[in-house]
Amino acid sequence: MDRSDDTLFAPLTFRCGVTVENRVALAPLTNGQSNDDGTLGRDELLWLCRRAQGGFGLVETCAAFVSREAKGFVGQLGVATDAHDEGLATLARSLETEVTVPIVQLYHGGERSPSALTGARPWSAVASKQDPATHPDAAREGTTHEIEQAVEDFVRAAERSKRAGFAGVEVHGAHGYLLCQFLSRNNVREDGWGASLEGRGRMVREIVRGIRARCGSEFLVGVRLSPEDFGFAAGMDLDESVTFAQWFAEDGADFVHLSLWDHAKPCQKRADEDIIALFRRALPSDVRILVAGKIWTPAEARSVLTRGSDMVSLGRSAILNPDWPMDARTSGWAPERGPLSASELESMAISPRFVEYLKRFKSIVREG
Repeated sequence: MDRSDDTLFAPLTFRCGVTVENRVALAPLTNGQSNDDGTLGRDELLWLCRRAQGGFGLVETCAAFVSREAKGFVGQLGVATDAHDEGLATLARSLETEVTVPIVQLYHGGERSPSALTGARPWSAVASKQDPATHPDAAREGTTHEIEQAVEDFVRAAERSKRAGFAGVEVHGAHGYLLCQFLSRNNVREDGWGASLEGRGRMVREIVRGIRARCGSEFLVGVRLSPEDFGFAAGMDLDESVTFAQWFAEDGADFVHLSLWDHAKPCQKRADEDIIALFRRALPSDVRILVAGKIWTPAEARSVLTRGSDMVSLGRSAILNPDWPMDARTSGWAPERGPLSASELESMAISPRFVEYLKRFKSIVREG
């Protein structure tokens, strides 16, 4: 039975005026499929275009580094220099379809930017507790100038994305990368860029304001958040994250992207609280909420929407089901959950290089 009339497949308009044709987004996924200098790789282009062809309403690039020192992964896409412009324009042009709206995720690794890739010792909000004599990549405390330069790098990367033809950007403030390091309670620096809630939120706020001021009112701007302390997102507090989200909305963000890892898990801080509903109550109705976290089936996606999200963001399910938005319209359809062989994955426009990365997830790649 056709389900084209339900909310999951209804258009959604962001307050900047950008409209997506359905509520299903491709999450920004590390894939290592671009060239060593950050220019667009053919495999990255094919991977993303295949998902656009599959009907995803919003397609995000992988985390794209905003400066050389921001790089965190081998084969990572760059949005930092003129050398990246041609590939970015090709990608934007190739992804924009009657269904798909493409955006770039802007990234800085901070203490998670290895010197082997950047040529420099990483820096963060505060210095690492590790001894640099035994841990050469132990992060040092960034200077005020470096913070201000990083803010400018993010804004310039957004301008570069706009010139290339992308509809917008997402600022990566989750998963323990640089901006998350500044938002964290572990950021105790006392120079106006940490310690207090206002100080810790300042870097992301200045980035969002800068992008809005220089890219205009019709450019789509969002922020991705890890709402609570989990994994690399150390020191994140639920209530503080809600406040940060409210501030980012005031500064011009059109959406907040909640990276939950598992949408069904209760809050750590208050087990009786629905984290999606909490953010929905706190944010203006025209500020959209995207939710990622083990969303596999259409029923799960619809459930996430009823709890207050405006879009679902698919990661592993999009890897294994490139036509998810089209297939999910059929009643009774069940997504592929894997594991699949390397050749099966490659038939879905997943390169051997990406397959190697995915082998760390036993549920995706079948051995042998």
